[in-house]
Amino acid sequence: MAGTATAWSNWAGNQHSVATAILRPTTVEDIAEAVLDVAGAGERIRVVGSGHSFTPIALSDGRRMELSALRTEVRVDRDARLVTVPAGTTLRALNALLAGHGLAMPNLGDIDAQTIAGAISTGTHGTGAAYGCLSTFVEALTLVTGTGEVLRCSAGEHPEIFAAARVGLGALGVLVEVTLRCVDAFTLRAHERPAPLDEVLGDLTGLVGRHDHVEFYWFPYTDRVQLKTNDRVPADDRPLPRWRGWLDDELLANTVFAGACRLGRAVPPLVPTISAVSARALTERTYTGRSDTVFCTPRRVRFVEMEYGIPRAALPQALAELRRIVDRLPFKVLFPVEVRFTAADDIWLSHGYGRDSAYLAVHQYVGMPYEPYFRAFEEVAAGLGGRPHWGKLHYRDAASLATAYPRFGDFQDLRARLDPGRVLTNPHLDHILGA
Repeated sequence: MAGTATAWSNWAGNQHSVATAILRPTTVEDIAEAVLDVAGAGERIRVVGSGHSFTPIALSDGRRMELSALRTEVRVDRDARLVTVPAGTTLRALNALLAGHGLAMPNLGDIDAQTIAGAISTGTHGTGAAYGCLSTFVEALTLVTGTGEVLRCSAGEHPEIFAAARVGLGALGVLVEVTLRCVDAFTLRAHERPAPLDEVLGDLTGLVGRHDHVEFYWFPYTDRVQLKTNDRVPADDRPLPRWRGWLDDELLANTVFAGACRLGRAVPPLVPTISAVSARALTERTYTGRSDTVFCTPRRVRFVEMEYGIPRAALPQALAELRRIVDRLPFKVLFPVEVRFTAADDIWLSHGYGRDSAYLAVHQYVGMPYEPYFRAFEEVAAGLGGRPHWGKLHYRDAASLATAYPRFGDFQDLRARLDPGRVLTNPHLDHILGA
């Protein structure tokens, strides 16, 4: 079960750790045994997935556990539209599995490389006013707690743990199996077009209400956005030509954009011009496709990111403040700002707990300064009642987060019960949850 290569870094390359040992369990019993062994040795353990979090949430100075070799039974109940998979399954593999059974996830984000455990534990989300984060699709889960106990949790079995563990930050136990509530496979029609920012904000309520999924990207130093809407349609009658997909998603969005970022990093005064050209380079297009192929796009240009969920009504104010922040920075911002929308949910540490949300994600190209930018944006977002995405960079601590989440104290109490010896922690978790 143990490996030898102990150095690890995340996708963005901004987080690194060296573990004392690597554990690659193949059964749930292996995991329970490992947790008890670590507890007995006075060490700690963290589980890692695909490394798509930007925070130190997965770092371990003790033992590191990887779930890629875990073999729990895959179960598909086509009639009930339920699928049960190992928690270390990637979203990409899950989408392929579901498609083979005529099923699909109701909603997805734009990256499919994450493991299911990592995605739901950090509150990963897509966009759509009627949809919460991916954790809202979890029907049941199996957890190995910090005492080695194996718990099957759902709305009817250990409901309190279920309400917390769907966005559990890996602090309540090791997720080993997840049952997801799916829908019949469906086709999306995507419409992408450039637009003035004021036009989009002026019709925001209508846009969010008319379309199944809405997001837009604001290009710094301009008044332009790229608006994207996705809607369910009965037929895949307008597939994207292969050459157009390569041109837009590979050449322009990855190869050319990477070159523009490198140029902007080398010659910062050119960044406003680069941003203006980028805002005009992405032209209008409409196409249809299988839902997951429309939701998810390749991301090969490396960046760091902060994202905040705020009350939806606060979005215009947050964007206005953000534009002023960008203009005042002593350095340039190379990446667009992404805006998405989600529905309220009842998961204790979900960013959408109890309210409809708008999400603003700020990015910076690797190798460029970002902390003053992110800190200034965080001050604005926190002042509007914002909640930081658990997998994206932020600078909050347990005391400040306790005021943002009504059930924060309940989560802390549950953590103390399920992991009394703090076997499943690291310095980052102690900072954001309390030691």
